[in-house]
Amino acid sequence: MTGTGDTELLTAFWAYEQALATNDLNGLDHWFLDAPGTLRAEGDTVLVGHTAIADFRRGRGGAPARVVERVHVVRPAPRVAVVTAETRRRDGSRGLQTQVWQHTDAGWRIAAAHVSAAAAPVPDDRPDPAVWRVTGSREDARPLVASTGQGPLAHVRTAVKDLFAVAGERVGAGNPAWLAEARTEEAHADAVQRLLDAGAELTGIAQTDELAFSLAGTNTHYGTPANPAAPGRITGGSSSGPAAAVARGWADLGLATDTAGSIRVPASYCGLYGWRPTHGATPAAGLLALAPTFDTAGLLARDPVLLRTAAEVLLPSGAAHPPVAELLVDEELVALAGPETRASFEAACRALTRPVVRTSTGVAEHLEDWLAAFRTVQAAEAWEQHGAWIGRHPGALAPDVAARFENGRRVTAAERTEAEQTLDSARKALDAALLPGTALLLPATSGAAPLTDAPPEQVEAVRAATLRLTCLASLAGLPAVVAPLLRVRSLPVGLCALGARGTDRALLDLVADPGSPAHA
Repeated sequence: MTGTGDTELLTAFWAYEQALATNDLNGLDHWFLDAPGTLRAEGDTVLVGHTAIADFRRGRGGAPARVVERVHVVRPAPRVAVVTAETRRRDGSRGLQTQVWQHTDAGWRIAAAHVSAAAAPVPDDRPDPAVWRVTGSREDARPLVASTGQGPLAHVRTAVKDLFAVAGERVGAGNPAWLAEARTEEAHADAVQRLLDAGAELTGIAQTDELAFSLAGTNTHYGTPANPAAPGRITGGSSSGPAAAVARGWADLGLATDTAGSIRVPASYCGLYGWRPTHGATPAAGLLALAPTFDTAGLLARDPVLLRTAAEVLLPSGAAHPPVAELLVDEELVALAGPETRASFEAACRALTRPVVRTSTGVAEHLEDWLAAFRTVQAAEAWEQHGAWIGRHPGALAPDVAARFENGRRVTAAERTEAEQTLDSARKALDAALLPGTALLLPATSGAAPLTDAPPEQVEAVRAATLRLTCLASLAGLPAVVAPLLRVRSLPVGLCALGARGTDRALLDLVADPGSPAHA
């Protein structure tokens, strides 16, 4: 990206892209200059005037889905900017969009636009490698594993994160060197088998950040999947592939993992529903571990009812806990999010149909110590799981991922013991603060998804801020659900409900039942 001092301009540009992606006609009208001389050109057609451009949009039924890969800004004169975007459509064709933006009393508006698309390449029938590692046959639309046609999940298209064993396939873990040495699995992971037994079809194996040790959703080997809910921004990770597949409508359900937020962060960034279960409540056999003390197998979906139905398949049978009757808000914890996120959170709370109780859980005063302990134990366990392989494959991991494992290598036995004792105290405190029938509301992430070309230090800062919100469920092994109820500059941010241990069904009911907060 070129140009400096263009924050307001680029905010307007990405808001226009969001309106284009969702076919928000009022939004598109808003960003084009309301003047008789406004121009829009595409191919051999030139439209003149705001009214003619608006009429064209209302008749075309939406623009083809695309990803903005790069943006260039030139400022030829004061209050004027030329913005050129390099784009890629789903069919692989690439194009250019050039806009002349004019700064008016109302802010930046598009005075002229020209759109050109290159011819699509000859299709090679391969799935998007940033989303899928392997799928079924595209020629005859066969899934990787067909549905039995029977059960509560009959024909539900499911994307499985590339950490779960799938019979006849290898586990790739987001890294080509790992994949090259992986054995072919003889049986499905238990979670995969349960979904298949309930009638789901396995559409394909979806990508993950390397060895699942990231929250970004980027992969140096396979690419960054597009986020249709926030064009030009990351999906979040490490469950990036399942999240992208579900958000783009290529799958109905994503089987994913959450150690430090790897379901909740993509759900927040992609406008999805997500469920991190109580630790140990869902089967882990056949799942490649990262940090077993915190690893969980959960779900992503666009539909909260489907999320609840699929969760019931994975949960053990047992008596349901009382429904959530009281929603708790600790303003010291909410303050960990960015100001725009906090404002949207407060607006969402006012719209909820159940009582919201302002309280002080006492968690905030211990949070830095708890987070440090969590990161220490997580890194130590991650090195314990994969350190030997990393030692045999120097340079196989992206630098940021390798650095996290290196932190684990450096943890001493005494440091780990002290951190584990801190986490034991944290679990007891959170168990005392969260009782059945209550849920603690939090922003799922500190803000909206960062831009795909954000500098690494900014992505790391967002990761650190978000971990302060996600670590509570992770370090205590508590269940959490995310609903797409917040908006920051037209971008999705999730609302997270954190529940008492074992109250997964009550939390899922909270977002799935008519009249619940998710339907407010």
